[in-house]
Amino acid sequence: MPSSFTVPPCQDSQETNYLQTLLASARPFLRGELESIDKNLPSLISVLRSVGAGECWHKHGSFLDHLVDIYRILKIWKAPDSVCLCGLFHSAYSNSYVNLAIFDPDTGRDVVRNHVGEAAERLIHLFCIVPRQSLIHDDLLFKYSDIELVEHLKASELSLRNAEDKGLFNGEESWRKKLASLLPASGITVKHIKTGEDVLVTRRMVGVFLLMTMADFSDQLFGFQDLLFENFDGRLEFRGNNFGALWPGDGKPGLWINSVSRMGAIYSLIVREEEIFIEERKRAGGFEVDRERDEDIELVLAPVFENCTQVLDAREQIVARDLYWEAVCDTSKGGLERAEELLLRSIEKNPFVGEPHVVLGQFYLTKGRFEEAEREAERGVILLVEWGSPWDKRMSWEGWIAWARVLLMKAKEKSWPQTSWGILNLGLVR
Repeated sequence: MPSSFTVPPCQDSQETNYLQTLLASARPFLRGELESIDKNLPSLISVLRSVGAGECWHKHGSFLDHLVDIYRILKIWKAPDSVCLCGLFHSAYSNSYVNLAIFDPDTGRDVVRNHVGEAAERLIHLFCIVPRQSLIHDDLLFKYSDIELVEHLKASELSLRNAEDKGLFNGEESWRKKLASLLPASGITVKHIKTGEDVLVTRRMVGVFLLMTMADFSDQLFGFQDLLFENFDGRLEFRGNNFGALWPGDGKPGLWINSVSRMGAIYSLIVREEEIFIEERKRAGGFEVDRERDEDIELVLAPVFENCTQVLDAREQIVARDLYWEAVCDTSKGGLERAEELLLRSIEKNPFVGEPHVVLGQFYLTKGRFEEAEREAERGVILLVEWGSPWDKRMSWEGWIAWARVLLMKAKEKSWPQTSWGILNLGLVR
C-alpha cells in the first residue's frame, strides 16, 4: 500500500484491530514469555544452548539466535507445532546448506525425538537430508518466470473457486499441468545428500519446506550475501563466487525479497492445487485424509506479500532498497525534505517491508504531521510483526518494533520532542 494512499475510516479501524491481534501473537516473544507459547520451549532452547548452538556462527549472528528466530517467524505465521519445532531444530543434523550437525544423525535421532516428538523429528530429519537448494531453486523457482507466476496465481484462484463453489475440476489447465509436471500428486523423488539413496518427498512436504525456506531466508539474508554471490540483479541465483567478501559488509538490506516472493507464489499454487485435489476426491466419495501424502499437515499461508499472492519484481526491489538506503544514510544531499521523497518512492516500489514506513513516520512526526505519522508507523509495525524478522538488520526485530510503537504512540498523542535530549528520553510504550 503506497504511503500516499488515504485509508478510509472503516479500513483504518480494521487495520488498528488487526495490529492489536498481531501484537498479541508477538508479545510473548517481545517479553521473553516463552513458556506461554509452549511450556517446553524454554527447555528446548536450553538443550540447543547446551550442545553449543550459541557458539556456532550463522550468517547474521549465532546459530542459536537463528533457530529461535525461525521458530518465532513460523509461530507468528501460525504454522503447525510440528513445523515450528522443525524450524527450531531445522539444521540439527546439518543439511544441504550448512555443516552444523549439533546432533549426530546416526545416534542423536532418538535424543531429538524425545525432545520434540515423532512428527517434528521426522520433519527435521527429512529437512536435513534432502538437497534443498536444487529442490527449491533448480526444480521449482528457476522453472517459472515472474510473469508466469503472476498469471498462474490469478488462474489458480479462479480454479479453486470453481472447484469449491461449483464442483468444476479441470486438470488440463496450464497452471495445474505445469505444477503437476514439477510436483506430481504422488510426490517427488530426490537423492539423499549423503547416501545418494532415493527419498520420496510428498507435494505437501515440499510446500512445508518452501514455507520454512521463506522464513529461513528472511531471517538470515542481508547485503553480505549479495556481495558473496554477486547478486547484483536481485534474482538470488547464487551464480557468483566472491569468497573474499568481508563479513558483515555495510549492513545494507539484502536483495532477497524477489526470491522469497516467488517462493510464496509457488507455495500458494501448491496450497491451491492440494485443496482442489482433496475437494475432487471428497466429491468422488474418497477418504478425507491421506497420511501417506502428509495431508494431516496443515498448509498455512504466511501473511507476507498479501498472503503469498504477490511477486515483487527484482529490479523494483533494487530501486526500493537503494532509495531507502539513501534516505536513511545520506541526508546531506537534500536534507529531510529529500528523505520524504525517497521514502515515498521506496514504498511505492516495494510496499512489502516495514522499515521505510517507520522511518517515514518519524519524518512526519518531526514535521508535526501527526495523522500521516500515525498511518505510517502503524503500517510499519504491522509489516514488521507479520514478517517476524527485520528487513534492515542493523537493528533487531524487537528494536524496530519498539521504536515503531513509540512513534505510533507519539503520533496518537500528537506530540514529538523538539530537543535531542527529548529524543533520547523516548522509550515508553503504554
